[in-house]
Amino acid sequence: MSTTDESTALVPNAARKAYDGQDPEASKNFHDTRDMSTEMHQTEGGFLKPLIFGGLDGILTSFAIVAGAAGGSMPIPVILVLGFSNIFADALAMGVGEFLSSKAENEWILSERKRENWEMENYPEGEIREMIDIYKERGMSHEDAVTVINTMAKYKDFFVDVMMAEELQLQVPEEDHKVVSMKEGVAMFCAFASFGSLPLLGYVIIPATFPSLPEEMLFTAACVVTGIVLFLMGSVKSIFSSSNWFVCGMETFLLGGACATLAYTIGQFVDGLVSES
Repeated sequence: MSTTDESTALVPNAARKAYDGQDPEASKNFHDTRDMSTEMHQTEGGFLKPLIFGGLDGILTSFAIVAGAAGGSMPIPVILVLGFSNIFADALAMGVGEFLSSKAENEWILSERKRENWEMENYPEGEIREMIDIYKERGMSHEDAVTVINTMAKYKDFFVDVMMAEELQLQVPEEDHKVVSMKEGVAMFCAFASFGSLPLLGYVIIPATFPSLPEEMLFTAACVVTGIVLFLMGSVKSIFSSSNWFVCGMETFLLGGACATLAYTIGQFVDGLVSES
């Protein structure tokens, strides 16, 4: 149920490589030898949104805090307290929000399915006529649409799921959707907390490893680490889409740079106002 390009993530690697290379023979070999039971149960795409969004939100939020604090000339202990407390509180809020929103959406879809099922039981002719009209609008002849829809209508549960997809553009969730929603929430929390901690870890590790380095170097190190991680995350995201890895990496890197620049500028501005007063 995500807004990211999850459909691409569900395509097996062999099929994706055949398409990227415009290799009809490779595509033919894949379809002739594929295991449908394995393909139909791939679930990694469902966790793409919480992992990517959670990681990006976490590292951008953390880096914005670090940049704003550096712009405001705050001491290291204050940066660490603000950073870690905010990251883990936000991570929990994001994880809970992901779970509740996914669960609520799935429950609403299931309620719509019950309504469609009730309508199919009480007035199947009307539902069949609606589906015939939909297929005709998509270019199918009246005779073919009638044949296809009447054939599918013999299998009520299957036909209701098709109505959900074709009429309402809704994908019916699995029976264990609450467990899946919980996993998505946990994935969001872990991604947000782990990636969000990266810009702050330099303020802990570097002083312990190189105590002679000036404090100004800590913010520079945080910028370098964050920039590399943002570029890598953007590049990894391209695996699940048709975009170029370098373009995705630079896009994410520039987004992080814009957020940091804004936070640093505001921190400097506010610090100047406080100092003057």
